[in-house]
Amino acid sequence: MLVDSHCHLDHLDLSDREGGIDAVLEAAKARGVSHFLSVAVDMPTSKSLLELTAQHDNVFSSVGAHPLQKVQQEVPSVEELIQLASQPGVVAIGETGLDNFYSSETIDWQRASFINHLKASQQINKPVIIHTRDAREETIDLLRQYTPSAAGVMHCFTESWEMAEQALELGFYISFSGIVTFASADELRDVAVRVPLDRILVETDSPWLAPVPHRGKQNEPQYVREVAEFMADLRGISLEELAAATTDNFHRLFQIPR
Repeated sequence: MLVDSHCHLDHLDLSDREGGIDAVLEAAKARGVSHFLSVAVDMPTSKSLLELTAQHDNVFSSVGAHPLQKVQQEVPSVEELIQLASQPGVVAIGETGLDNFYSSETIDWQRASFINHLKASQQINKPVIIHTRDAREETIDLLRQYTPSAAGVMHCFTESWEMAEQALELGFYISFSGIVTFASADELRDVAVRVPLDRILVETDSPWLAPVPHRGKQNEPQYVREVAEFMADLRGISLEELAAATTDNFHRLFQIPR
């Protein structure tokens, strides 16, 4: 079985989808996807996702504020993050991190928010989900300074092998999305081959970044299969081996019983 280790179920456009979110999950199940981590992007989302996880025993959530969310909120406090992260079904802190690509002008807010997320992760012993763009050195520096006790994942990874290696040394996992299937992703594919199999995750980041051959469509958790198939072929192993490893990694990192 496969897992979608990072999706945003609450951001899917279900206006034309008969059956709503249940239909989305069933479509994924039919393609071998057994578990889903729906990741929060702000504090209201963190709260509303609790309702979704309560309705599905194979859907989990996180608590956090995306680094591009400054316009919508204040810096989340460590106490608020911990309080929400203590709720049933919440398995991670984030997504959080630094993004100089889209919003370098908010970097002070991003840094303060990131540090609070890392402190919360340390205190509650839950892994942290990292978003990073054009902030390699500072991201790693902060992870070294506030190393999460339960490690975490570099989600939707698009950075260099050097950064991946540094994150791996800190106990982190590296997650690959549909971007790895894009024609322009040669450097990323090199990283995808080099990351140890026991530290790889696969994700969709849906509803964005649909993999080939679905580019231009709304991404869905079922398309994590295309990511996994591509990764397996890239590494010269079977889909079954890739699926087994990434599923084991998911349960181990997020402390979810089998």
